[in-house]
Amino acid sequence: MPLLLLLLAPLFLRPPGAGGAQTPNATSEGCQIIHPPWEGGIRYRGLTRDQVKAINFLPVDYEIEYVCRGEREVVGPKVRKCLANGSWTDMDTPSRCVNRTPHSERRAVYIGALFPMSGGWPGGQACQPAVEMALEDVNSRRDILPDYELKLIHHDSKCDPGQATKYLYELLYNDPIKIILMPGCSSVSTLVAEAARMWNLIVLSYGSSSPALSNRQRFPTFFRTHPSATLHNPTRVKLFEKWGWKKIATIQQTTEVFTSTLDDLEERVKEAGIEITFRQSFFSDPAVPVKNLKRQDARIIVGLFYETEARKVFCEVYKERLFGKKYVWFLIGWYADNWFKIYDPSINCTVDEMTEAVEGHITTEIVMLNPANTRSISNMTSQEFVEKLTKRLKRHPEETGGFQEAPLAYDAIWALALALNKTSGGGGRSGVRLEDFNYNNQTITDQIYRAMNSSSFEGVSGHVVFDASGSRMAWTLIEQLQGGSYKKIGYYDSTKDDLSWSKTDKWIGGSPPADQTLVIKTFRFLSQKLFISVSVLSSLGIVLAVVCLSFNIYNSHVRYIQNSQPNLNNLTAVGCSLALAAVFPLGLDGYHIGRNQFPFVCQARLWLLGLGFSLGYGSMFTKIWWVHTVFTKKEEKKEWRKTLEPWKLYATVGLLVGMDVLTLAIWQIVDPLHRTIETFAKEEPKEDIDVSILPQLEHCSSRKMNTWLGIFYGYKGLLLLLGIFLAYETKSVSTEKINDHRAVGMAIYNVAVLCLITAPVTMILSSQQDAAFAFASLAIVFSSYITLVVLFVPKMRRLITRGEWQSEAQDTMKTGSSTNNNEEEKSRLLEKENRELEKIIAEKEERVSELRHQLQSRQQLRSRRHPPTPPDPSGGLPRGPPEPPDRLSCDGSRVHLLYK
Repeated sequence: MPLLLLLLAPLFLRPPGAGGAQTPNATSEGCQIIHPPWEGGIRYRGLTRDQVKAINFLPVDYEIEYVCRGEREVVGPKVRKCLANGSWTDMDTPSRCVNRTPHSERRAVYIGALFPMSGGWPGGQACQPAVEMALEDVNSRRDILPDYELKLIHHDSKCDPGQATKYLYELLYNDPIKIILMPGCSSVSTLVAEAARMWNLIVLSYGSSSPALSNRQRFPTFFRTHPSATLHNPTRVKLFEKWGWKKIATIQQTTEVFTSTLDDLEERVKEAGIEITFRQSFFSDPAVPVKNLKRQDARIIVGLFYETEARKVFCEVYKERLFGKKYVWFLIGWYADNWFKIYDPSINCTVDEMTEAVEGHITTEIVMLNPANTRSISNMTSQEFVEKLTKRLKRHPEETGGFQEAPLAYDAIWALALALNKTSGGGGRSGVRLEDFNYNNQTITDQIYRAMNSSSFEGVSGHVVFDASGSRMAWTLIEQLQGGSYKKIGYYDSTKDDLSWSKTDKWIGGSPPADQTLVIKTFRFLSQKLFISVSVLSSLGIVLAVVCLSFNIYNSHVRYIQNSQPNLNNLTAVGCSLALAAVFPLGLDGYHIGRNQFPFVCQARLWLLGLGFSLGYGSMFTKIWWVHTVFTKKEEKKEWRKTLEPWKLYATVGLLVGMDVLTLAIWQIVDPLHRTIETFAKEEPKEDIDVSILPQLEHCSSRKMNTWLGIFYGYKGLLLLLGIFLAYETKSVSTEKINDHRAVGMAIYNVAVLCLITAPVTMILSSQQDAAFAFASLAIVFSSYITLVVLFVPKMRRLITRGEWQSEAQDTMKTGSSTNNNEEEKSRLLEKENRELEKIIAEKEERVSELRHQLQSRQQLRSRRHPPTPPDPSGGLPRGPPEPPDRLSCDGSRVHLLYK
């Protein structure tokens, strides 16, 4: 007993009805044996007649074949297959044995076809032999169109609409009448389908994929066994989602088929949350678009173009190095398998270069050959069809254009034959006469249309069925070029959203690349060495400010300290301390603190700097202001100099501080500072890795930062300029009420110059964290150091060197008067003035002596020329200026000039 029978014996030998009631044609155990047609029999493969008699059921997927006796032939399905539901295939179509009709008695029905033997898609090279093979198989069947014979009239369209127009009108205006037209390329099909409606012709294409052809209003009589190109798009989107790609780019040839396909893809990826970041197109030269893809860092690229243009694209891809482990190209799968190796004089790349450029790309291709390898309506399996077609071709299939679409062309003839057979009533016994068709017969066209629209059969390309727009429904095959040859890596059924994955995909880098350069965000932090160095200087400055403050408070009873308005100096020391303390938050960034603490650090910077400036500079400005106000009064208001009320000074400082506090409070409440990120240009790492460094820098900012800085800097700038002016105006003033106003003026010069230089420089250098921090912090440190040294060190030196440690009360008890030192100071000033006057008088006396000598010389000369005149009553001497004073004397507060 054969092995098959041994394996299936338990199923075969089970009696009917065992295990529960079963219907004659539906059982979970297989299919019941059926009776052969009259004058015919059934061939059971692998079973003998005795074995068949011993069984009642045949297993799922088992095939039986009808045979007829004598000169008869099978009409209807010749092979039936047991389905999983317990029924046989095509049970609605009976099989019978009929007498053969001689070919000489059959009437010819003509098909007008346009095969592109060259051009953008030379699909006619394989599709024409497939059509001829299908015509032979159909014409040999007596159960399909037994009274008719299909004949082919064809031309080479070269996939060119202009060339196709010429042949279209030759087909239409030359006899015989064609009952159907069969174009190939989408561009040619568009032309033919749009014109065919005027001649009441059905158009059936075997190689058109343009989505535009799905427009039933524009192309009412168009059908195609080649699915629409939009059928690729659900597969592409599924793969994008599988590999986690969110950004893709596209490059297309400028034709309607690719433009409409890309429009459909754009809608689908948008629904899936995927973005087409860059879209390029070209007419004949893809050089510039490919360069643009490189410039835009495109990684996942969908290419839509014909085979001849694909070679041009990938030659440019090789030149731009737009291939390798970082890139994935998605191409159309209906190119010839060796399309990149075919010699093309329009490109200047070698085969090796092209092979390197295309390695690893993905193709999506409509399943054009039944992968199940079951028998079709022509009684051929898909593998048998390929073998038979290969024998008919004149060259290797990989070098033959349209070899992959050949099953579609073969099934197109069968779809036409079945539709015509249904229209003619299965042999002319009922229905219409096909020989009566002409270009004005709308009735026959409508019947052919209805028959074609209801087509449903198993072809060598799979199950053939048309949707409402006349397009074929099919699976999608996913392939990848690995080592120079295409490997199947999966199938996708868009109707069920079912992806069958074989896990055979290979990647140059070991894994699917990223859809864009992996951007690593890195923050630019402040140099820690710089921060520590400046922090040490700031800390020492705070110590110095504390020492100065302590010194001033401890010696506040000393008259010399009292005459310098020590409370204002104390405020200056406190202000310098606050300003120096601002250096610490000024240097804090994400290296030290978290994101949530950043706003507090920003506010600390603002408040410490603002209050430090108000107290430090404000107290010095108050001194110089009141010196200028009091000592530039007119003579009648000199009494103001004798009294300087301290509360006015403190009120002025309080006003300046209050203005700052109010401004800062409003700023913080209305538009508080927060953390903002400044992003710089991407940087390439030194290592050969697919990443890019994106430097970022943290800033303290607010929504209207420039407005607030304008207010703040404008107000402070005016104070600085006014302080410089007042310091200059009062440089020669001497007053005992504020005895250090000249030192205050020097400090004001220092602070103003540093601030006026540093503020704009730090704004310019804000993107350079180290330079900006160095300028700002060192300006704070230096201005604070200089202010403290200028104001306090001279006082310390004077008290130490002169020993002026007494208070004003102690000095009064010793001298009896608190003004003795003032009188001594005045005496010293008068002595200095006397010395200057004596010098001036000496110069005058010397001048007078010279004048007298000159006068005497002139008189002697005149006396020689003229007789002497009587003496003058006044004594005979000419009048001249009064004699110069002989000496100076001072009696305390007056200076007396004593003349000879």
